[in-house]
Order: sequence, then structure tokens, then C-alpha cells
Amino acid sequence: MLARYRLLPLLAALMTVWSGMMPAKGAEPVKTVAHFRDFGREPQAPGGLPAGWTTWAPRPEIAPRFTLDDVAAHGGRGALRIEAGENPAALGAWRRTVDKITGGRTYRFVAYYRTRNVARPGHSVFAQLGWQDAKGERLRLPDIAADVRADGEWNRAECVATAPAEARSVLIELSLGWARGGTVWWDDISLQEAAAAPRRPVRVMTVYHRPQGTGDPAASVAAFCRVVESAAAKKPDVVCLPEGVTVIGTGKTYAEVSEPVPGPTTRTLGALARKMNSYVVAGLIERDGATLYNTAVLLGRDGGLVGRYRKTQLPQAEVEGGLTPGDTFPVFQTDFGKVGLLVCWDVQFPEPARALALAGAEMILLPIWGGSETLTRARAIENHVFVVTSSYDMKTFIVDPTGAVRAEATREQPVAVADLDLAQRILQPWIGDMKDRTWKERRAGLPVEAPR
Repeated sequence: MLARYRLLPLLAALMTVWSGMMPAKGAEPVKTVAHFRDFGREPQAPGGLPAGWTTWAPRPEIAPRFTLDDVAAHGGRGALRIEAGENPAALGAWRRTVDKITGGRTYRFVAYYRTRNVARPGHSVFAQLGWQDAKGERLRLPDIAADVRADGEWNRAECVATAPAEARSVLIELSLGWARGGTVWWDDISLQEAAAAPRRPVRVMTVYHRPQGTGDPAASVAAFCRVVESAAAKKPDVVCLPEGVTVIGTGKTYAEVSEPVPGPTTRTLGALARKMNSYVVAGLIERDGATLYNTAVLLGRDGGLVGRYRKTQLPQAEVEGGLTPGDTFPVFQTDFGKVGLLVCWDVQFPEPARALALAGAEMILLPIWGGSETLTRARAIENHVFVVTSSYDMKTFIVDPTGAVRAEATREQPVAVADLDLAQRILQPWIGDMKDRTWKERRAGLPVEAPR
């Protein structure tokens, strides 16, 4: 009897695990299209390769060594192994074709790997899906499993991708490249049908307005508020105003219009944010003791200060005006996604936008006095983010990750609105989805500047 009661907690735990594996009530069960593991137990083809698997290298002279490890495994027994040896150019992949793919459906691809003596796994180790038509021809550049997370001694690489309409099969590739002396093990590789990613809509508003002759910071800010309130019916999720909203039209110096944050202007903009039920971004001159910053502030829907960004790249005029540069690139979580802030001259250089994108920003809000339209569009393209400007002396526009202009505000139409979907995959001809490729193919860490 005592042994029976000792079993009850174990049975309860097993029931909990089993119930957690079951699909939610009313939900369709997950369909597994393919799952590869237990390589040490699988029948082997001639040459010692697991049945159904092939190997690939672009040239025989740089082919790495492909073997089956009967012991190492993420789950079960055995793993696929690639060894670079002493060849710094070694590049190759395990390959497996999976049939019965339905075009237009969404799939979740997961592959586990661990490495030894691979200095930069983010550059040297990659798993990807190559969609093929009925003739086995590639339909677009591969989808990279760029979402990588640690799982003990192993790493879990994942991507969720929608197959092209013409897809009938997919080529799984598990690679190692340019890692002299390095080894990678691959195991527990799965492909499942998945629900399409839900839309993440956000309505963005930007404003072109240039107050003149106000003589007072509060009057200039009030002028911007009136423009925004006149478009309240558009119900934006976020509103972008220009740089220096407390300077423009006043005829005053930076020091004369400077104020603390939080302070009078953030209170006024906070009231606007509450009235509009939207986030509001604007540039002002912040005073912190004797230090003055060119600062962009982000107010939340409730009117509270979400955060600030202090302009890091100062032009000569601002240096001579007594401003001090900031030195951080914060990213802020909103209820629609992650945003970063930059100010004017920051867009002249690639590093500020790159820092925000690397920190997860999906949209960069850019209060700007005037600058380069070309560079602004380049920052959107090279980092695969949306960029929203509000300006006096250049275009006030909303740019998507391809560099296309979604909306533009002008003197004749001072308010522009664009409906964006942050979950939208943007596939570019001959390039594919640059959102993942941007970070996978970028070789971070190489020296780019000579010592000064």
C-alpha cells in the first residue's frame, strides 16, 4: 500500500507532462513533416552516411570531413558531425530533401547543434531551408534559422517560414564554414507545420510643421500639438515630431530653452499622448545640471515618460552652442514593438542605427532638422528596419526596410500616416528576406578603423 502511494506523485507528474504535450482544446494538432535523430541507430547507406542524407561542398579541395558520431547527441543516440580540419577555407553541409511540402503553408524548422573550437559560431555555423518546385529547382534564396538560443551544451536554431506557392519539397542544409580546427555536431532536426505569424499592425503618424516667430518654447510646442490634434481622427499608435521643438521659431539659444526631463515640455507632450492615446516622440534641449543635451523623448499612451535618447553625433554648430554628446543607444519596448530613437546628425553615420537594430529595434523614430534623404533610406535598408523622420529641411517621411517611402508629409499636407505590419516578411528579388540574412552574413568584429 505504501509503495502505491509513493507512485501517486510520479503519476501526477507524468500526467502533467502528457497534458502539456497535448494540443489545446479546439486547436488542431501540430503536424510533424520530418524529424531526424537517433543517427546512431539509423540504417546507413554505402559510405557510412545515414540513409537519405548527402554531403555538399562548393569545391572538393575545401570539403570538410563528414562523419557520424555514434555517441554525441542532443536526444537519442548519434549526431551528424562536420570537421574543418586544418583547412581555413573548409565549407560544407549535410543535406536532406523533404518531400510532401504544401506551397503557401507555414513551417517551423528547428535544428540543434554544438561546437568545438569554433571561434565565431554566428558566422561559421548555419542551418537553412531551400524551397524547391516539382522539378527540384530552387524557388528563392534559403531561409536561415537565425533565431539561435542556448540549450545547455547545445544551441537551438529555429526559423518559421512560409513556403512559396510553387514549393513541393525543401532542402535542409546544416553547415560549417571557415572555422579552422573546428567541429560542429547536428542533431534533433525537425520540420513541422505551423500557424502563420499573426499580423502586428501599427499606425504611424509623422508631422511636417515649422513654427515661426513664436518667441517662446511653450508656444512652439503648442503649435505642434494643434497640428497633431487636428488629425486625431486618424488614431495613430505613434506620432513623430521634429528635432528641437522648443528651439524652432523662438530665436533663443540652446541654453535659454533648455529644461529638465521630465519637465514642462514632457508634461505638455504627455497630455497630447493621453489625448491621442498614442506614443509621442519629439526632440528638445535637455538640461542636467550644467550639461545640455540634444534629446529625443518618448511619451507613452498614458502620458508618462517611457525614455529618452541623447544625441551621440554632434555637428560643429551644436558643439559651439555648448551641447554635450550622449553615449548610449537605448531601445524601448512599446505595446506594438521595439523602437529606437535617433536625432538628426546621427543618421549621417552607420553605427547609431546599427546599434539600435542589433539591440532589437524594429522601428527607428528620427526627429531631424535636415539631412540626407539617401542616407536615411540607406539606414532602413542596411538594418532592415522602418525609419520615420519628422523634419524642417528635408523630407518628412516613413520608409520601409526596402527603402520605399510609405507616406510623406509636406507643407500642403502636414500630417502623413502609414499602416505598417511589423510581422510582414519582405522578400526582395534576388536577395530574399534580408531581415535574417543581414545579421547572419554580416562579419562583426573585423577591424574597420585605423588607430587615431
